[in-house]
Amino acid sequence: MTAAEFFKDLTLPVMPEVAHDLIRSLNQEDVPLSHLCEAIARDPALAVQLLRLANSAHYGAREKVGSIEDAIARVGTAQVRALALASMFNDAFPITPGLDRQTFWRESQERGGMAQWLASGIGSDSQQAWLTGFMVRLGELLMGMKTPQCIAEFERLPCPPGARWEREAALMGFTEGQVSAELARAWNFPDEMIRALDAAADPMAAQPFSRLGAVLHVAELLAAVPTPSFETVDELPADVLAALEVDTDWMRQRLPQAQRYVEASRLH
Repeated sequence: MTAAEFFKDLTLPVMPEVAHDLIRSLNQEDVPLSHLCEAIARDPALAVQLLRLANSAHYGAREKVGSIEDAIARVGTAQVRALALASMFNDAFPITPGLDRQTFWRESQERGGMAQWLASGIGSDSQQAWLTGFMVRLGELLMGMKTPQCIAEFERLPCPPGARWEREAALMGFTEGQVSAELARAWNFPDEMIRALDAAADPMAAQPFSRLGAVLHVAELLAAVPTPSFETVDELPADVLAALEVDTDWMRQRLPQAQRYVEASRLH
C-alpha cells in the first residue's frame, strides 16, 4: 500500500474556514495585510492569542499593541500565518492512544524550530521551513486514526534519531512525512512543501532533489537528540549535508537546543 492509497479512505479533521483561507494564501507571494487581518479577526480566540504573542517578552517591545494589524506588523506576516495554522492543527487533530498530546505538539514545534534555524543558515525560506517542519509528524496522527495498534511500535523506546521513520516504513510501507504530504496536497499547500514532506525521510532518493526535504530530514535528526552536541553534527548524513552545502563549522558553533523553540514559537 502506498501513502496515497492509505490516505484515500481517511476522514480528515474539519478545519475552520479561517485555516483554509490562510492555506490558500500560502500560494500567494504578496498577501495584502488587510486580508490576513480580516481572516484572523473572524476567529476571536486566535486574535487574542496573536495579541498576546505580539506583546510577549519574546518580541521585547516596550509599547503594547492593541490591534491585529499592529500585531501582524510586529510579528511578521509569514510568522503569523504559520503560527495560526499550527494553532488550528493542534485544535483540529485528535491524539490517538499511545501519544501524549502535549509531548506530540512540543516535539512538532521543536522540529519546526530546528528546520527554521537550518533554513535560515543556508539562505532558504525559514518561515516555510518552520511550518513544513511542524507538519511532518501530522502523518503519524493520521496513521493512528486508522491503525492505532501501530503507534506503540512507532514510539517504542529506545527510539534513536530516524528510528520512527524506519519503523513506519517497515510496518506500513511508507512514513509519516509521506502521509503528511498527501494531507498537504489535499489542502492545496504549495508544491514545494508537498515535495519536501514526501522526501523528508529519505531526501537523497527524491527526484528531483528537494532542498526543503533535506532540511526536514536534518531537523528531525537534530530534534530527536535531547541535548545535541558537536558529536551530533558529526553523526549527521554527510551526503545530505553536502547536498545542502551547509557549513558544518557554523552548525557546531550555532547549534541550538530544540527546547528553545517551544515557547518562542507558540501562540499562547
